[in-house]
Amino acid sequence: MRFEVAGLGNALVDALVRIPNDAVLEELSLTRGLMHPVDDARWQLAKATVEDLGVELHTGGSCANTIATLGLMGLQTTFCGQVGDDDLGRLYAKRMYEACGHECLHTSVDQPTGKVLALISSVDAERTMLTDLGASVQLPHIGRFAELIPQARILHVTGYLFLGGPMADAAWEALKVAKDAGIPISMDVADPFVVGAVKDSMWKAVKEYADVVFLNAEEAKALTGLDAQEALVEIAKYAKTVIVKLGSKGSLVSHDGVVERIDVFKTQAVDTTGAGDAYAAGYLYGYSKNWSPKSCGELGSRAASLAVSQVGAVVRDREALSAAVSASTQQVVSAK
Repeated sequence: MRFEVAGLGNALVDALVRIPNDAVLEELSLTRGLMHPVDDARWQLAKATVEDLGVELHTGGSCANTIATLGLMGLQTTFCGQVGDDDLGRLYAKRMYEACGHECLHTSVDQPTGKVLALISSVDAERTMLTDLGASVQLPHIGRFAELIPQARILHVTGYLFLGGPMADAAWEALKVAKDAGIPISMDVADPFVVGAVKDSMWKAVKEYADVVFLNAEEAKALTGLDAQEALVEIAKYAKTVIVKLGSKGSLVSHDGVVERIDVFKTQAVDTTGAGDAYAAGYLYGYSKNWSPKSCGELGSRAASLAVSQVGAVVRDREALSAAVSASTQQVVSAK
């Protein structure tokens, strides 16, 4: 197999900037702590307003975060999404290639690259965001990615894809290709709002395609109407492996009906954004190595701990990721 994990998701550039106080929010007429959908022109204006504060640019999007982290852990991965024919799109492709060693991005000549400007308070780390989805949700088809999916050990997708439009059609196309090729499918449900908006599609994906399902407690409640443990049992009727993340309380992993509780690896939390994406990366790393569900979950927790101890969704410290992988690998070997 050429890739351990192939991912399909929304390609969004994360632009991160720390703001000393709320004056910038007032200047831009933004409500603190909320996500504001904007067009490209307003996004660029806001970015120019805070440029002097220092803006960090990173690859983003839930699936891309997981795929990039897996690449930085040392796996062969690839990511399919769509960017615009612009500087941000070229930066995105370059960064994904650096992390993964491969990328399968499409380029739109009609839409700008999707992006999120995160204004992070220096007082309490709360994020106020401006989001222009741009080209990211307009992928018309998966193109050559259809040839790469059968070369992967796992296909990973997120629930954001099912929100409709061209990307939803591309998602169903990718799932069918994977299922027909016998490739296990991993799905991160992604967000309670998304579940509420496309619950039928989410259940269809779980029941007909997913082998591994990641949710947090709020997403599990939105999907099933049940608390975390009961939701785990319900979803496990359809998916072989189900993981419900419980934040500071750890996670629950059900595999073939056997439930394991996974503890967190405590750290000083700086920014919780991307913790779930990092957890999925850690879990899928172990899954690709045929580790036990408990060992997979423990590496997921290690990766999530690294993610929350920094600003930014992707842990780009290869040495820290390598140390986490080594620690979990040693536990796997010791358990044999």
